[in-house]
Amino acid sequence: MSLSTLKKRKVDSENRQFNNEWTEKYAFIAVDANPVCLICNECLAVSKEYNLRRHFNTTHAKFNTTFPPGSAARKQKISGLTLCYEQRRRILFRACTDQERATAASLRVAWILGKKKKPFTDSETVKECMLASIEEVVTDEKTRKSVIDSIRQIPISDTSNIRRVESLASDVFETLMDKLRKAEVMSLAVDESTDNSDVAQLCLYVRFYDGACFHEDLLGLIPLEGQTTGEILFAKISAFFEENNLDLARINMLVTDGAPSMVGRDQGLAARMAAVAPQMRSLHCLIHQSLLCAKLSGELKETMDSVMAIINFIRCTSSLQHRLFRKLLADMSAEYKDLLIHNDIRWLSKGNALKRFCELKEEILVFLQSSKLKKAGKFLSLMGNNEFNATVCFLSDVFYHLNQLNMELQGRDKTVFELVEKLRAFQRKLSLFSADLCPEKMLHFPTLRKSGLQITEVMSGFIDSLKNNFATRFDDFSISSEVMRFVKDPFCVNDEADFALKGKELVPSLDESFLQLELIDIQSSDDLQQSLQQAGYEKFWTHVVSQEKFPHSRGLALFLLTMFGSTYTCESSFSHMNAIKTHNRISLTDQNLQHCLCIALSTYTPDFTALAKCLIQFQYRQIRKIK
Repeated sequence: MSLSTLKKRKVDSENRQFNNEWTEKYAFIAVDANPVCLICNECLAVSKEYNLRRHFNTTHAKFNTTFPPGSAARKQKISGLTLCYEQRRRILFRACTDQERATAASLRVAWILGKKKKPFTDSETVKECMLASIEEVVTDEKTRKSVIDSIRQIPISDTSNIRRVESLASDVFETLMDKLRKAEVMSLAVDESTDNSDVAQLCLYVRFYDGACFHEDLLGLIPLEGQTTGEILFAKISAFFEENNLDLARINMLVTDGAPSMVGRDQGLAARMAAVAPQMRSLHCLIHQSLLCAKLSGELKETMDSVMAIINFIRCTSSLQHRLFRKLLADMSAEYKDLLIHNDIRWLSKGNALKRFCELKEEILVFLQSSKLKKAGKFLSLMGNNEFNATVCFLSDVFYHLNQLNMELQGRDKTVFELVEKLRAFQRKLSLFSADLCPEKMLHFPTLRKSGLQITEVMSGFIDSLKNNFATRFDDFSISSEVMRFVKDPFCVNDEADFALKGKELVPSLDESFLQLELIDIQSSDDLQQSLQQAGYEKFWTHVVSQEKFPHSRGLALFLLTMFGSTYTCESSFSHMNAIKTHNRISLTDQNLQHCLCIALSTYTPDFTALAKCLIQFQYRQIRKIK
């Protein structure tokens, strides 16, 4: 028989066990199934008598001479060595436990500071506050000293905090990746903005179903060094997915801000991703589209610009003038303390600025009359024009309704069909506003009604323009309204064949015949109908409807429930990003920025104790390598 055919011996399969007689014969004890020498503390790999005897005779031959085998002195010496080893081991274990607790405490401090978007150096301030509080609150001197010593052992310097933040961010990111790799489909919201150091940052937000609930989490913040073309964006996202072992083909919806680099027909990000994700649909953020529908032009734009010119004249001409205006408001007991400034980037600022301008109209007139500047006279004559005032009141009322819509569209955990429902409801409201815009009614234009000014053709024309813009953008929405209604109420579907055809258009992998049969079974179940009313449509599809009995119906519902409808999550992430990377932290690296943002926005909470234990074990391994 050749040597290659011989079965190799494995120590684990030999079931070698420690013999208690070896303790007195060779001064060895068993620690975690491995023999350890009581004299030199060396650990042997295998519990084999030959190995123990060789080590004893080679290294400790004089031990038999000093303590003869079987003598009382030998037994007493072995007993003393065993007791001494156990004491050292308990001290070492206690030290490890204390260090793990201190590390876990530092991780918790770093997590809280990260959630609050605080600088790394604030960790030292936290430690000082804890020590000062303990000294004042704890009256017992012995207890106070013990607690203070424990707090001082917590490693929470600024450099330690940086390492803790990295460990925490890596932990929650890996948790997200583990769940995301198991998800059947995911929706991606993508937006690009610059931070306070003019570095372009590409924000990726993901929504998916993890088997228990739907999650919206920050997937990544990717820095862009140069151009931000569709080709570069696609290359960055593809590399990120490949690096983290994610499948681009699982993306069912890509939501962007509508920039040319995102939605270009041939070279845009959406077109490039559609080539690798056939089931993916792209969508221009519905919130951005609603803002574009209300874009002002012509006479209305001139009126808005004039209002902002008056506000800027009062607030921005000089600090003295601004202080005098606020003092006037206080003297006249005005409801508000100042005017608001409009910024196109801030979605609600236009409506809020107009509303505040109308409510402080009398105070503004008094201030302009008292001003000696030439511009004040020009603005005073403008505010004496009834047509101008009527237009301002009209715009205030209209943008109040648009802001209400905007607020309903904003927020997390908003699916695409929920946003479409809000938009279609607003389209019906516009028809109501159009009929209400007459002198006898104006129920929905309280500011204009209260002013007693006349309605102009420009006002009715703007309402008609809003109706046309909303109809153009949202009436031909790519997802069938019947399919979207199915998610909220599967019992309202009447034509099973037509519904199954539209469902297959959305999800090509569905089987029409099985989908029709499943729909009939669902609609025929009184228990399911009652469960839908009690649990709500989201829990109905995730916890009530069985994957085994209704795989196609449930799959279609989860496919729709996973879809984003806006880039709100990305926009809010940029607000967090700017709160983290302020002008005082302008040197913050891109990697540290991503770690801080990951902690601030993560929906997962790490296991601090387990993470601390892993960190301590890693430190010990590194120390052993150095030695």
